[in-house]
Amino acid sequence: MSAYRHMNVAWINEQKKRSEIVRSRLMIWRKQGRIVRLKRPTRLGRARNLGYKAKQGYVVVRAMTGRGPREKPRPKMGRKPRSMGVVKYTPQKSRRWIAEERAGRKLPNLRVLNSYWVGSDHKWVWHEVIMVDPNHPVIYNDPQINWICDVTQKGRENRGLTSAGKRSRGLRNKGKGAEKIRPSLGAKGNVGK
Repeated sequence: MSAYRHMNVAWINEQKKRSEIVRSRLMIWRKQGRIVRLKRPTRLGRARNLGYKAKQGYVVVRAMTGRGPREKPRPKMGRKPRSMGVVKYTPQKSRRWIAEERAGRKLPNLRVLNSYWVGSDHKWVWHEVIMVDPNHPVIYNDPQINWICDVTQKGRENRGLTSAGKRSRGLRNKGKGAEKIRPSLGAKGNVGK
């Protein structure tokens, strides 16, 4: 087992125990705000697995999203109360994907690479989003990551091109039984899921 895998296992075991360190960490995070830029990832092993490198051009952001049934803005007029569609409304979108979108809106000059879960309590969920600066010389001269500098990668979190977005779009499975899911569920008559 690699060192990063050991780090991931240790992190998950610590979260399951709900130790005093975890509780105090969440109390601090609650007061910090919705989107916070970090010096380094909280879960280094998970961040490294998802493409993070400790070099210039990489940015890690912690995004906070709410739990519970999500609500839409209430329509001004012209609906039955039953047809308002305000409460008990769940979009086909994970909280991780929503966290990536919010981070992308907050830092529009960066590109979202990936994200991962770092904590949750009774009211909030926190994800850390790995972002890359496409205009940084270290990034566009690195052949492993300079694909993200392409113009077509702009706004990739809004188009469901990150791993969280692909998962919500039903593109996670491959192989037998998954023939109807690409290029999209809509293109195949919604029979893929």
